[in-house]
Amino acid sequence: MPDSKTQAGIRQALEHARNCETETVDSQTTATLEAAISDLWNRIQAEPDSYVLNRDEFALFNYFLERYRGSNVAQKAVARFWNNYHE
Repeated sequence: MPDSKTQAGIRQALEHARNCETETVDSQTTATLEAAISDLWNRIQAEPDSYVLNRDEFALFNYFLERYRGSNVAQKAVARFWNNYHE
């Protein structure tokens, strides 16, 4: 899991990307988010039946959800998030 400074940078990049048109997301934001989703997906795949996303991870994963459409591992990860979500 990224440290708090890295996590804050990921949250900021995600917020920026959500506020941009797809074609206008800058390369630095894209690189930050791609590295983060790659790291997160590796963690999910390492524990495909037990990894529980936290809120920040879910927000990131949700941004890239279309990429994982049809993946049973992704569907289970999202279901585990909602089954364990507490505000």
